[in-house]
Amino acid sequence: MIGKILTVGGYTLLSRVTGFLRDIMLAAIIGAGPVADAFFVAFRLPNHFRAIFAEGAFNAAFIPAYARVRSQGGPQAASLFGDRIFTLLFASQIVLLALALVFTPQAIEVLAPGFSREPQQFALAVSLTRITFPYLLLITLVTLWGGILNALHRFAAAAAAPILLNLAMMATLAAAFAFPSAGYAAAWGVLISGVLQAILVGGDTFAAGVMTSFRALRFDEDVKRFFKALLPATVGSAGTQLALFADTIIASFLSAGAISALYYADRIDQLPIGVIGIAVGTVLVPEMTHRLASGDEAGARSAQNRAIEFALLLAIPCVVAFLVVPGVIMRGLFMRGAFTAADAQASALTLMAYTIGLVPFVLIRSVVAPFLARGDTATPVKAALIGTAVNIVLKIVLMFPLAQVGLALATSIGAWINFILVLVFAARAHVIAGDAALKGALAKLAAAGAALALALLIAGPLVTALSSSLARFRNEVELILLALIGGVVYGGLVIALLGRRWLAQMRRTEVTPVALDETASIPAVEPDRT
Repeated sequence: MIGKILTVGGYTLLSRVTGFLRDIMLAAIIGAGPVADAFFVAFRLPNHFRAIFAEGAFNAAFIPAYARVRSQGGPQAASLFGDRIFTLLFASQIVLLALALVFTPQAIEVLAPGFSREPQQFALAVSLTRITFPYLLLITLVTLWGGILNALHRFAAAAAAPILLNLAMMATLAAAFAFPSAGYAAAWGVLISGVLQAILVGGDTFAAGVMTSFRALRFDEDVKRFFKALLPATVGSAGTQLALFADTIIASFLSAGAISALYYADRIDQLPIGVIGIAVGTVLVPEMTHRLASGDEAGARSAQNRAIEFALLLAIPCVVAFLVVPGVIMRGLFMRGAFTAADAQASALTLMAYTIGLVPFVLIRSVVAPFLARGDTATPVKAALIGTAVNIVLKIVLMFPLAQVGLALATSIGAWINFILVLVFAARAHVIAGDAALKGALAKLAAAGAALALALLIAGPLVTALSSSLARFRNEVELILLALIGGVVYGGLVIALLGRRWLAQMRRTEVTPVALDETASIPAVEPDRT
């Protein structure tokens, strides 16, 4: 299992690295002003809908359903199921796209009402959104095909697809002189990337012999069961996206650059969430589905515990760095061109607020995995909606004294509430139980993180003084030196506290896929609700 996580995480890491290069170009060319805010609104709108209807809710319901249908009825039944879902998904996205293109001004008025005070910025946001929104149709198909591949334990193409978004945007930004403005260049890069991602993941789906096609619609038992799981998952995803909508709406009333500060801080915070949290969840759900289908409850729980250990091993140094040296990170990555020192400081404070909720964001997919593997999407939604409600209320309260930092802090508090509630629900249903190995690893990793924080606090002023004499690349050198120091300290402490044997065991950890009879009936495994 760890090998599969590393495959997904490796491609996701490459995606994040190219994403940083993309954001460096965005910061240098567009900066953090009105044009940047207009583009980020145009970029967020299709991504909000993608997160509601595609990646979040759809994957939570579709991957376990597809794996179950394939195990019970064989490849032909899975193909029929996939085709029917494809047909429904494609038709719904065509309707949504048509509505979005017609009512784009109204959508911008809802998403960024503060833009109405600046007619030029509002008009730009409308134009850019009409370019970016068709990306939703393409990325929804990518999500469907990626879900099929993930259910078959083929993770590479879907994990690599986001790299194409970054490369396409970098290419169009490099040719910004050929567009009316850099905002238009970035928007066209988004759309072009959707085409490239569809070709990549669709091609791998075709090569695997599981490509979807249009079928006459029929709501058989498999499709009904899928929608029964999809509905609560969609409600949960919609709740999460509602909180993000609130970010954009409220930030549009704040001073220019607030939306951009949220964006750049979120990009850094998303590195461990994407590379670690999403990679672990992507692999863990189908693994647990197969284990539970064979009745291997103990194996499923062991897989979950090892996944949590692995996620925290990689997440803790990120938490420490983002809290202790956020200014160094923002200056080293983005402070050049149109991105000023003030922009870096605003983004750094926002990053600290986001980081308070980083641990629950990284682990949430691991702790909801036993519910999703059992086809229970409703229970995690209850926790998500409560967390979202608290999140939105706190955004309204904190926006006045803390501006965009308050929005990020509210997001973190909501994440903790969501995470704690999921743990409570899982414990009550007896679908999660930390073993002795997990508890011991948590204590030692926490100690290593505390020591890393102390090391960075001591080394930070020394490195700043050492690099202050440099005429060029001072910020970059400071960031690299602190990263090297932190890596040596944390790596050494992990080896000393946990031992080489533990690390070797983590590398060797595998949950062997269960050999399932393609025609056998798999008993439903429901959580104990006592």
